[in-house]
Amino acid sequence: MQGIDVSMYNDAVPQFVHEPLNRLYRHLHSSPAYHAVYGNLGAGTHTCVLRQGAEIIAVVLYRFDGKRVCVINEQCTFPPDVIDAFARHIFARFPSTGVISFPVIDNMPAALRYPFLGAKCTQDIVLTLPSSEEQYQARLGKSTRTYIKRYFNKLKRCLPSVSWTTREGDAASEADVRAIIELNRARMAGKYKDSYIDDAEADRILQMVRRCGLVTVMTIDGKVCAGTINYRVADNYFLQVIAHAPDYDDYGLGTLCCYLTICECIARKAAEYHFLWGCYEYKFRLLGVQRDLSHLLVYRSRLHLLLNGAAAVRHVWRGRMYEVKNWMELRARRLDDSSRLHRAAYHCLNGLKKVKRSLDRFRMQHRPAGSHAMAAAGTGVAAKEPPAWGETRNSQSSGEL
Repeated sequence: MQGIDVSMYNDAVPQFVHEPLNRLYRHLHSSPAYHAVYGNLGAGTHTCVLRQGAEIIAVVLYRFDGKRVCVINEQCTFPPDVIDAFARHIFARFPSTGVISFPVIDNMPAALRYPFLGAKCTQDIVLTLPSSEEQYQARLGKSTRTYIKRYFNKLKRCLPSVSWTTREGDAASEADVRAIIELNRARMAGKYKDSYIDDAEADRILQMVRRCGLVTVMTIDGKVCAGTINYRVADNYFLQVIAHAPDYDDYGLGTLCCYLTICECIARKAAEYHFLWGCYEYKFRLLGVQRDLSHLLVYRSRLHLLLNGAAAVRHVWRGRMYEVKNWMELRARRLDDSSRLHRAAYHCLNGLKKVKRSLDRFRMQHRPAGSHAMAAAGTGVAAKEPPAWGETRNSQSSGEL
């Protein structure tokens, strides 16, 4: 097999790697557009290009965090020989580096030349798109087809002024995008939660829409009542924001908007629709399939693994806790399971969710006067990190209705 050649570019992400990043990984959180908008393409970000002959087989963007290297392009499939070649080059070139972190990767290698630890950390709910809307409808469950038809008929019968449009890039109205964001904030405030979308994040969303956005907007009497904000990378689409007005809770607007968006993606010959993380029922009803993602740590030696023993234990523990939570959520979606253990898990999970909602409500109700409104409007003093993958970012769920 031909060897892998490694080239390093310090404090730079060369223009020529932009196309391979999209082509090789086809994911939002590896795309140049995303990293440009979120400020990851400047000083402090380094690039490793791996080639076999003249062909680029991998591009790795990374940063230094003390004695640790953190890979920042995520949701990638890195073959074991690529991980080995990258690690070998990093450890040889930077003697003080003891561990390399791949916060979110699509594949966990079975073996590497260096000691490593892997743990599941999050998920991506992905719909593989058929070639036509008719094929998609045929694949949907009978109850889902009935649900969509019933609510569309109810919507047109009770609210005849309803209309919807889908626009791309610059054709999407800034006012519509901001209206969807405000609906998201209001929805989260109604659940006694903080929306992650502060003013800075709203501006970043608008920049992303201009670069690669697809926006579906539903209006009633000319006013935005629901919508989705999505991004395109290569031939895949990614759901960023979904929201609807609480006044129309009885019309299933969130699910209907998502269905309309998926049909638009099919019409554009897309390959996949990514709901991203968050195990909400509507994602599975619309045929999303869960893909578990892992956090990989690669160590210089067994000694470095032992020296980082406490962090390694926490890493494994978080992975086990993710698996337990994921197992419980899976059981909660299968109420036909007759196992006592599974029924107990379901009731336990629901009980924990109720406790969390009560705590959230108490926390929001006892904030200083005005702070709840500021958080909902995104004008709080403390800026929150954008919702994204990785160990340094928050765990806000994507696509909460």
